[in-house]
Amino acid sequence: MQPKNPSDSRTVMTDLVLPSETNPLNNLFGGELLARMDRAASIAARRHSRRITVTASVNHVAFNHPVPLGSVVTVEAAVSRAFNTSMEIYIDVWMEDRQNRKRSKANEAIYTFVAVDDSGIPTKVPALIPETDLEKERFEGALRRKQLSLILAKRMKPSDATELKALFMGKSPN
Repeated sequence: MQPKNPSDSRTVMTDLVLPSETNPLNNLFGGELLARMDRAASIAARRHSRRITVTASVNHVAFNHPVPLGSVVTVEAAVSRAFNTSMEIYIDVWMEDRQNRKRSKANEAIYTFVAVDDSGIPTKVPALIPETDLEKERFEGALRRKQLSLILAKRMKPSDATELKALFMGKSPN
């Protein structure tokens, strides 16, 4: 399988916040934003794996800033790391102010998707080769995030989490 770069999976979705998608404060519903992020992440995962993909987990969501009615919202997603059958997708959400058109980061999230065959059986995905400094930073962090998730799910012993131990002990995992 030929390795890929994060840019191969990059997905950008831009839309307008409409009245039916807002809460009583006239801000985008969190659930609506989660759905938009899930769709963008799904496309990114599929572009990377060229397979059917399913959401395995929502590992992190930060609703840092409300997104007001009428704002232009852009969801950017890309694979940040590929494992055996799973992929971590990092998502940045940007909003454009309707008055001054200034673009600012509103939210971010990290999802995990699994590639499956036509029967729903997990299948291997291509490796990922990060290129930019940000892609390399997200790539390195993905292994620590995966180890933490596995520990919390009781699928990994803390003593086996070499990347996490190195982070807290200040030692190289090798």
